[in-house]
Amino acid sequence: MAAIDLAQFQATFFAESREGLDAMEAGLLALESGAANAETINTVFRAAHSMKGGAATFGFTAITDTTHLAETLLDQLRAGRRAADAAFVDALLATVDALRAMLDAAERGLDAPAGIVRATCSRLDGLLGAASAPAASAAAAPPTGGWRIHFRPRPGLYASGNDPSRLLRELDALGRARVTCDLADLPPLSALDPVEARLAWRIDLEGDIPRDAVDGVFAWVDTECDLDIAPLPAIATPAAAPPADAPETRAAGSGAIEPGEHAETSMRVAVPKIDALINLVGELVINQASLKQRASLLDAAAAESLGACLDEIERNTRDLQEAVMAVRMVPVEALFSRFPRLVRDLAARLSKKVQLQTSGEGTELDKGVIERIVDPLVHLVRNALDHGLEPPEDRLRAGKPAAGTISLSASHQGGSIVIEVTDDGRGIDRARLVAKAAERGIAVDPGASDAEIWQLVFHPGLSTAGAITDISGRGVGMDVVRRNILALGGEVAIASEPGAGTRVTVRLPLTLAILDGMSVAVDGETYVLPLGYVVESLQVRPADVNLVAARHRVLRVRGEYLPLLAMRELFGSPGAAGAQRQPVAVVVESDGRKLALEIDELVGQQQVVVKSIESNYRRVDGVSGATILGDGRVALIVDVGGLARRYARVA
Repeated sequence: MAAIDLAQFQATFFAESREGLDAMEAGLLALESGAANAETINTVFRAAHSMKGGAATFGFTAITDTTHLAETLLDQLRAGRRAADAAFVDALLATVDALRAMLDAAERGLDAPAGIVRATCSRLDGLLGAASAPAASAAAAPPTGGWRIHFRPRPGLYASGNDPSRLLRELDALGRARVTCDLADLPPLSALDPVEARLAWRIDLEGDIPRDAVDGVFAWVDTECDLDIAPLPAIATPAAAPPADAPETRAAGSGAIEPGEHAETSMRVAVPKIDALINLVGELVINQASLKQRASLLDAAAAESLGACLDEIERNTRDLQEAVMAVRMVPVEALFSRFPRLVRDLAARLSKKVQLQTSGEGTELDKGVIERIVDPLVHLVRNALDHGLEPPEDRLRAGKPAAGTISLSASHQGGSIVIEVTDDGRGIDRARLVAKAAERGIAVDPGASDAEIWQLVFHPGLSTAGAITDISGRGVGMDVVRRNILALGGEVAIASEPGAGTRVTVRLPLTLAILDGMSVAVDGETYVLPLGYVVESLQVRPADVNLVAARHRVLRVRGEYLPLLAMRELFGSPGAAGAQRQPVAVVVESDGRKLALEIDELVGQQQVVVKSIESNYRRVDGVSGATILGDGRVALIVDVGGLARRYARVA
């Protein structure tokens, strides 16, 4: 028999281990805040236990040794022999960081960083050797004369690589185990599936055995079985198979499944495979548009017959596209979950007291967007903690609570997602910001609104920090934040009130792959305006067009004057000097700024597949991407947000 190549399973181990470390980190932070319970402790323990088992399977010795020490500490906590004090939480949070580094090294085929491994194990060994105060634990139970265990695997247990016989051997190693097989769920031979677990066991485990030792045996499979553990009666009798009509006892919180129900299942799929599927759906959208366009060239009778079929295909294509896109959508919780640790550690370094509040964690966003928005949000949260929140003594003098509050929220608004980072700190000092801008030689209009002044924060090299630290003060960061958000087709805005705090609002597209657009024609070329920016369209009358500063055109729309940009001039169309019929203006709005785009005609509304120009050519001002039309031509997608920021002030 050929040897099994374990390398093919390593990717799953790395992914699951990182998820386990995230769960450990969240649980430890809950322990520190006093919001944890016995289930939280068990969750942290199981994460360490699972990671240890997987690492041992693949021969990652450093990870195995480190998680074994962490697991021993957590086991003491579960048994009530140790308190979750500051030293305990700090050491295990540092262990989480160290294990992440070890995983990264193992994934790249490198040895674990020896210094980190040595320092981490030494710290854990020190805690294990030190005396610790006892702590009450709901998960612990005093040793008894033994335990009566009913262990019923769920059908999919074998598929996870677990073997009940191994668990029975581990129990037997703890004490004397008397095992009776329960055949109640065994189907007839004709219906038996050899890959499903259908046997159950009743075990009388005799001996002075701590409950946490028994729990540890089943920690690897506790989500894949129904388990009942109770103290063994003083006079134990051999367990007998229950009658067929006997009710089953299921452990609370074990995710028990009632008859007729099925456990929700999931599977891991590599992101490139999902991206390939999305690309195929994008091609289907393009082909569907092409068919519809060609059908319009047929005679009326044929076009009507074919049109009904094409309309159905269009509906099915949209449904398919939405279903496929949903695969890439993940809750914002995956993004927000990394901030409690960040805020905790940074607050300790700055000697500040902070409460982090989050809301809208269930809001879904494209995985690709989440991956690229992490760094900008991290910088915004660090800025709020460093620049925004005052030290405790300053807050008390101002009549505020000593602990500041930073809020992270997410919500859907139209076809976008809005993420807000808010603090209740000192706010932005307008006079100080203007003075700093003057020092840098940045011209500032004395009559500028607060909203315009706050935009100076994004100017490269501009910082209002009183001193340069390793956290901030060099004026590097906010300009990068803005550039990264704009690269995603998003927008960022600041609102601030002195003494009350600051709110930074980030608006992002739900996905980067497909958007609803309005197609417009200019000199025979087709452009696409993202529909989310379009307010209205109207005929341009010469009487409504005026000049500002003898060179900037503005369009009067119901008493409001909007900058009027000719798209033929904007994109250097060859027909710019030629005659044209009465043009049409499309009014667009981005982040409260309106402008009018002058075009030849409206073509229609359609879904378009976004293709990157920057990755295939280079960045082009005024263009956020491109798409392929139904007739095979390429159409540019207009960067409405960029145009609004660049031209909206001329009015």
